[in-house]
Amino acid sequence: MPNWGDVLNEIQIVGQQPGPVDLVRRKYTKELHKYTKRNIILYYSGWLQRGDSPIQSMIYDGDINCFMAAVNNMDTSLGLDLILHTPGGVTSATEAIVSYLRKKFDRDIRCFIPQLAMSGGTMIACASKEIFMGKQSSIGPIDPQFGSMAALAVIDEFKKATSEIAKNPASTPLWQSIFAKIPPGFLVNCQQAVDLSQTLVKEWLISGMFYQSKNAEAEARKIVNALNNHRDTKAHDRHIDSVQAIEMGLKINMLEKDQKLQDLVLTVHHACMHTFSQSPNLHKIVENQMGVGTFISGN
Repeated sequence: MPNWGDVLNEIQIVGQQPGPVDLVRRKYTKELHKYTKRNIILYYSGWLQRGDSPIQSMIYDGDINCFMAAVNNMDTSLGLDLILHTPGGVTSATEAIVSYLRKKFDRDIRCFIPQLAMSGGTMIACASKEIFMGKQSSIGPIDPQFGSMAALAVIDEFKKATSEIAKNPASTPLWQSIFAKIPPGFLVNCQQAVDLSQTLVKEWLISGMFYQSKNAEAEARKIVNALNNHRDTKAHDRHIDSVQAIEMGLKINMLEKDQKLQDLVLTVHHACMHTFSQSPNLHKIVENQMGVGTFISGN
């Protein structure tokens, strides 16, 4: 019987044929599969083309159904190559995606980042056994955000207030006026969000990328401290390139070392970008090498 994705695709394509951009994207995704002999899932967001980040463009709970549709009927023994292009999103949804893919493919997951995998996208990449990046590729900090406010910045400001009040009690009214704007429990929520992102990525690194290392915990801790550190990265949208990622300790393979692989990955990336540019209401693509996928649209 059809699964959730099958039903959605049938609704979407009734009376229609795949457009040229879909045929080209699927052609090169299939060629990449023939070269790697591994399963492929494109997880692509169109946030750069849309000029904003609605929930459909971000990692959110609805994505798990898309992954289920893409994985259905796959030979999971071939492993998974996940090609990522995302601004990140909801931490709990990120956790659910990683949990599902780990259950289906165990540790045999590689992540490819042709351009950007920020925030939650970086977290997903850290759950793989290795990450492929090019000279143009970037990951980003994993410090949680509440709207435009960094959770770590809130915590740091509270610590600063505590220190200054202890040194100069006369500054108390000033800090009271600042923190009066913060709702009850917000500081606790910030700390819990920071702890969660740090705990998840550390566990994924230990059980995945460094599971054979005798120093797995120390290696994972070094990476998490670098990625979950607003004091050093300064901005949540800070771009971390392949050189910096390697210095952090992540297992990075450079796409430039395999020209054929690089050409195929970047061609798939370009095809996805053209898909978004020609589809104004398209927010996300989740598609496998067999052309089975889900397209999330919105106004």
